[in-house]
Amino acid sequence: MFAQGGKDVSIKITPGVAGVFQVFLDGEKVFDRKEEGNIFPDLTRVKQMRAILQEKINAAPVAAD
Repeated sequence: MFAQGGKDVSIKITPGVAGVFQVFLDGEKVFDRKEEGNIFPDLTRVKQMRAILQEKINAAPVAAD
């Protein structure tokens, strides 16, 4: 998925404490483990997040080179 965004898509992983696991895209929270019952996402939830991320990436304006 991220390969489709080319050089305009980057991933940043920031270590958390006490089991914090959150996914953000452009400052918008897509997933928060604590808010979703303190469980890690199962395959269905991962696919949902991927679809959300892909939709937002596709909708983003293309940067001029």
